[in-house]
Amino acid sequence: FSHINEKASPGYYSVLLDDDNTQVELTATKRVGFHKYSFDKNGVASVILDHTHRDELIESTIKIISTTRVEGMRRSKAWAQNQVVYYVIDFSESFTKWQVQDVDGKKEAIGAFTFRVNDFKPLYVKVAISFTSIEGARLNMMQELQGWDFEKTKTAAREAWNDELNKIEVSNEDSEKTKTFYSALYHCMIHPNIASDVTGEYLGRDLKVHKAEGFDYYTVFSLWDTYRALHPLFTIIDKKRTLDFIKTFLAQYKEGVRLPVWELASNETDCMIGYHSVSVIADAYIKGIRDFDAELALEAMQKSADWNHLGLPAFNKRGFVEIEDDNESVSKTLEYAYDDWCIARMADVMDKPEVFKEYYKRSRGWLNLFNRESGFIQPRSNGGWLAGFDPLEVNNNYTEANGWQYNFYMPHDIKSMIQFLSGEDAFVKKLDDLFTAPSKTTGREQADITGLIGQYAHGNEPSHHLAYLYVYAQQPWKTQEILHQIKTEFYKNTPAGLIGNEDCGQMSAWYVFSSLGFYPVCPGSDEYVVGA
Repeated sequence: FSHINEKASPGYYSVLLDDDNTQVELTATKRVGFHKYSFDKNGVASVILDHTHRDELIESTIKIISTTRVEGMRRSKAWAQNQVVYYVIDFSESFTKWQVQDVDGKKEAIGAFTFRVNDFKPLYVKVAISFTSIEGARLNMMQELQGWDFEKTKTAAREAWNDELNKIEVSNEDSEKTKTFYSALYHCMIHPNIASDVTGEYLGRDLKVHKAEGFDYYTVFSLWDTYRALHPLFTIIDKKRTLDFIKTFLAQYKEGVRLPVWELASNETDCMIGYHSVSVIADAYIKGIRDFDAELALEAMQKSADWNHLGLPAFNKRGFVEIEDDNESVSKTLEYAYDDWCIARMADVMDKPEVFKEYYKRSRGWLNLFNRESGFIQPRSNGGWLAGFDPLEVNNNYTEANGWQYNFYMPHDIKSMIQFLSGEDAFVKKLDDLFTAPSKTTGREQADITGLIGQYAHGNEPSHHLAYLYVYAQQPWKTQEILHQIKTEFYKNTPAGLIGNEDCGQMSAWYVFSSLGFYPVCPGSDEYVVGA
């Protein structure tokens, strides 16, 4: 196929398959995909159901229920180690023959269904999915997509997306900027994904079926990325989903013993660092979204902070992580300190002074890595500073970054950083040095470090708050100048319109906030920093 023959809009996609001149159109409800295949001549065509596609197949089934219905399941392994989906497929026409074959010892891995087709009657296919059972997929199909009206379903999907995108209204004489903005807002709404059936049943973190009472259960929580701007955006434009996300977190805590770090398909991937679900919870609570069990939430937050892994025992014992304790020690120290501040904020509002004092003290741990002589946050080794520090070097002491990009990661305590750098002028000088340093790194290659302005890397999340820090030192015009450069150069209305990984909406959430003129430098506080 050629990209020239693709069309895409919220709720709809189409492409022409050149080999047989077959037009494919796709739309969806929440839990059911709807396919339309249009052929240019009479003859025979097959639809392939390929369970082996993409990741490692563990097991699968394909059951022929009738000549118009197929049911099955697929369990696979990749980022999520045990990912299962059940499905029901309905065809608008009867298939005249079918074949199911095993592949590499995996039974019922591929199915082929053959139809007599013609040039005036499209073939429609409906695919309902469930993470709990085939029965769940059947009920999802029954409730969400009875009948075969493709255009009606497509229109309903478009209207649903319009309702979401109309939550923010912008206008600009430059239509390209308007398109870029709404593309960004669209990206913000792709994840997290609803993961419960129409009955409320969902697959829990214990891989058992549970039922959500009074909320929708979600999956795909890329929290190291999205706690920064995406979830704070939801507290403004989608309080209902914010509440559902938090209730999902607490359900996962009850079923899986801890809050999600990077959850996918009921699996904890433990990808990235920190325990930033505490940021999402605290940020919502501070902003008045409180219709959840706050006592349970605080208990779960503390459990995350005391988990016995990834350098946390060392951080809790001495207030910082050394290179001997774990890799990425600088990033972990800084992010643990911020997360503990979020717990302190939650405890303070809940009037729990002892919990507040404990976690506020822990939130100051970032200071243990601040070297007054160099003015840098630096890695520690055996109680001292690690020799040979180079802020340009990308190495195992940082998470997808270097010493420059993590040097201002204390969003909860910027005023102390200003103080320890000897005042606002010195702080501004340090920021100036960040943005004017040579745009090159040393050490290992890191694909995530893109969109460089000096050593500022907009293509990855640790830099996202940095342009706003001039405001803390009374020089907002420098923030405004850099924001203009980022918005103009790094966000385009093109297929390659982003300077880095979207990361489940964070890259676009930055643009949405920054276009509106303010940004949540420190989620969990009730402050926004004004940009332009």
